[in-house]
Amino acid sequence: MGRTKTESIPADVYIQFVRSLFDNAHMLLIGGACYWILGFMIYLRTHNPLFLAFSFALLSVSLIRYFGIRSFLKTGGVIADVEHAQRLERSYILKGCLQGLGLGALCFVSIYVYPDPFAELAAMSLTLATLVTVVARNYGSPRMVRIFSVTFIGPAALALLLRMDAPSVVLGLMIIPMTFITITGADHVRNVLFSAVIGHKQARNLTRRFDRALNTMSHGLVMLGPDGRVAVANAEAAHLMSLKSADALLGRSIHGLLMRGVAGGMLAPKDCRYIEAQLTRALREGRDRKVLVSLANGQHYEFSAREGSQELGVVTFEDVTARVEAEEKIRFMARYDNLTGLPNRAYFHELAGEAMASGDRDRLCGLAVLDLDDFKSVNDTLGHPVGDGLIYAVAERLAAVAGPGINVSRFGGDEFMIYFDRIEDESHLGGLLDEIFADLQGEVDVAGHGLRIQASGGAVLSVVKDTDVDTMIVKADLALYKAKELGKNSWRLFEASMDAAFRNRQLMKADLRSAVQARELRVVYQPIVSMSTMRIASCEALCRWDHPDLGPISPSIFIPLAEEMGIISDISTFVLQAACAECAKWPAQTSVSINLSAKDFRNRDVVQKVRDALAASGLAPHRLEIEVTETALLDDKSLTRELIEELKTLGVRIALDDFGTGYSSLSYLHKLPLDKIKIDRSFLIDVTQSPQSLDLLKGIVGLTRTLGLVVTIEGVETFEQLKILVRSVKPDLVQGFLFGAALSASGIETMSNVTWPFAADLRLAAKRTARQL
Repeated sequence: MGRTKTESIPADVYIQFVRSLFDNAHMLLIGGACYWILGFMIYLRTHNPLFLAFSFALLSVSLIRYFGIRSFLKTGGVIADVEHAQRLERSYILKGCLQGLGLGALCFVSIYVYPDPFAELAAMSLTLATLVTVVARNYGSPRMVRIFSVTFIGPAALALLLRMDAPSVVLGLMIIPMTFITITGADHVRNVLFSAVIGHKQARNLTRRFDRALNTMSHGLVMLGPDGRVAVANAEAAHLMSLKSADALLGRSIHGLLMRGVAGGMLAPKDCRYIEAQLTRALREGRDRKVLVSLANGQHYEFSAREGSQELGVVTFEDVTARVEAEEKIRFMARYDNLTGLPNRAYFHELAGEAMASGDRDRLCGLAVLDLDDFKSVNDTLGHPVGDGLIYAVAERLAAVAGPGINVSRFGGDEFMIYFDRIEDESHLGGLLDEIFADLQGEVDVAGHGLRIQASGGAVLSVVKDTDVDTMIVKADLALYKAKELGKNSWRLFEASMDAAFRNRQLMKADLRSAVQARELRVVYQPIVSMSTMRIASCEALCRWDHPDLGPISPSIFIPLAEEMGIISDISTFVLQAACAECAKWPAQTSVSINLSAKDFRNRDVVQKVRDALAASGLAPHRLEIEVTETALLDDKSLTRELIEELKTLGVRIALDDFGTGYSSLSYLHKLPLDKIKIDRSFLIDVTQSPQSLDLLKGIVGLTRTLGLVVTIEGVETFEQLKILVRSVKPDLVQGFLFGAALSASGIETMSNVTWPFAADLRLAAKRTARQL
């Protein structure tokens, strides 16, 4: 960039230095004229045409340099960037080299080649005069200074040294330091100018930054001198005081500034006195103090004062109307539901608590919880905007109920809460709720959809002194659950039995958690029988819980509880480990099937759990079958498919359980790496009486077989069902109570090589069917 290795200057300064090379172009014309005149005079003295050639050559170079500079100036004389500056500097140096070489050659010829006293004097005088201008004109380009110094002085010194006489040699050596003097002088000039430019630039930037910072502040600022009057002010202060410029504030006192607000009707006199007292006190004590003032036009100003340095006090003030309004909006949003405008859960709790804390403590109060029936289906089928519209319509009807002594809240989702501060008796509360439910009935139009409002409710009636808001909410929720159990679209009043049922449920949850942690559950195995051999080919592992006080608890009770508690995966892990360990002891032809829950397939740990169970038991992977429910597939198809594929790489088999009960089971048959499907028991209910049911079952089995899948039919309970399966459907495996209740692990081991006693009857029935066909 035209700089020496030791220099590091900003790009803009470098551009200025290069630009300085193109000033004073007329000096080149003067120099060119001098070159030509002296060269021509040397020619007249020596009659040597070489000197005449030098005179015209130097004149030509000067003209070339002059017109080059003029051409640059005619285009505007602007250097766009560093690259442009570099190109200009290289061009300048190239033309300067020609001039330097010309003058140096003239000296060399005059002193050594064609020596002449006048030629020597003229050439050296012209060279030294030109060398003097190098520093002043070319300091911006260190390379140009060095080239000029060497090309001007070098040839003359060389010529003197070549003359080989002592005076000439000494003179030649004495001339050489001129090169360093010239270079050092140019460097000094450039450094001085560089320092001056940088210092001026820094000062200008500092002033500009201070001015920008002062006048782009979002609040007004005034600095008070020792006399208490404004010494410095910014533009925002003038704007907030409705003055034309900051200069109009200079010399005013705090009192004078505040009185402008009083005179304009924006500030009350008492507010003026209060603000002045607070700010004056803050300035005197050297502590920060803020004062928020509401003006008559609805604006809000905040004044701050603090003691500054050098006996200057600083007062800032700003229009905080937007902030105050935002804070009020935030307070509203913190208390009210954004969709309905009703009090939200927290604010309702606060309102109800305040109401209960005041007045007669022996009075009755009531609380009701309302929940829209089947609201999830509205969101799932019509979308959340329509669901929000339905909630808004319900909120409008409930808001009409609100008034003195009645608070209505949207508690969250599709749930609403109503607090009745004073209730006469149970019939009074019942009448109020019946009226509310009657007003809710009917259809509403939401985005062109006619939706019928249907809700369930739970209510509780309590003496104020004997309860609190949280307790009432819990009891109302219990009554709501009971209303939904009894068919929805109605409300129920809380009864003590509901609380007992709730407590029992909570106790059962605690007992179940303890049983899972202590591994007190047990695993039984339901046989899965091969149709070809009528022997156990596999078995399904089932979990059982024997409560120490209540006895055996049905899986239909404790499995949903486990899912609700989030410990179903712990049960799955227990069954997996126990089943693998037992199956490893059975004959090699017997395998085990384990049903994993949908929650198991939401966690990637399921693959590692299966891997660990196989490793710990030593069970061959192909003897383990993982049953996947359609619920797991619907939750997250991509993740479930990925996990199933990882399980397949372990060597285990995958079965689709309860096939035919979902919405899209057929789509999974070719999308997932399945080995087996288990047809749900619902297909066998009337298969012995209905030809259509039989044809449907045959079609499903046939379709599955074409895909290379093994078929198991569940729910075989009668011998007639088994016979029709043998004759017409021909599944690979069957499972059901016809083959007995679930067995212990030792029972499966004992029965694994036993053929079921009705196998002969089945073979006979099959032969008869074949002869009929």
